[in-house]
Amino acid sequence: MLIERPYARERALEYAKTWAFDRNPLFFNYTGFGGDCTNFVSQCLFAGSCRMNFTPIYGWYYLDENGRTASWTGVTYLYNFLTQNEGVGPFGFEASENALDVGDVVQLANREGVFYHSLLVSGFDEVRGILVSAHSDDAFDRPLSTYSYAFARYIHISGVRFYLEFSTDACYRDFLSGTAIQP
Repeated sequence: MLIERPYARERALEYAKTWAFDRNPLFFNYTGFGGDCTNFVSQCLFAGSCRMNFTPIYGWYYLDENGRTASWTGVTYLYNFLTQNEGVGPFGFEASENALDVGDVVQLANREGVFYHSLLVSGFDEVRGILVSAHSDDAFDRPLSTYSYAFARYIHISGVRFYLEFSTDACYRDFLSGTAIQP
C-alpha cells in the first residue's frame, strides 16, 4: 500500500552539513563532467526521504555511476521528477520564494531561461536571506544572493511516498555515515 509521510527536513540538512565540503564515497563525483550540484541535492533529498523511485527512465535513483536516472544528476530532470512524481519517493511543487523551507530546492537559470544549477535550502538569515548548500562550487549556508543568475525557481518538497512496510532508520544511519545505500 502506497502511503505518504513527511519529508525529514532535518535529515536532509544534516546530510548537507556533513557532505557539503566532501564527497560521500558511495557516489561518483560529477565535478568536471557537467557538475555535481544535482547529484548532491539528490543525495540530500534521499537523506530526507530514504526512498528512491526505480521507474525506468522517469524515476529517480542512483545505484552507481552508470546505474542512475537522468533525474538524479540533471537539473531539469530533477525538477520534472519532483513536480510530476505520483509514485514512490519525494514529491513537491514549484512554489514562491516565501514558501521555502529548509530541505527545499532552488534551481538557477541563465538569461536564456536554461536552468543549470541545483541548490538545497539550508537556512534563512534576516540579513543574508536564503542560505543554500551545494556541490560543484562547494558551499554550506551560502547566501543565495551571492550567486549570479537571471532566474530562479523554488521547489517545495511536500512529502515522501513509500510502501507501508518500509522503515527509514537503518537506511538513514548507513547513508549518513557513507557506508551503504539502502534504496
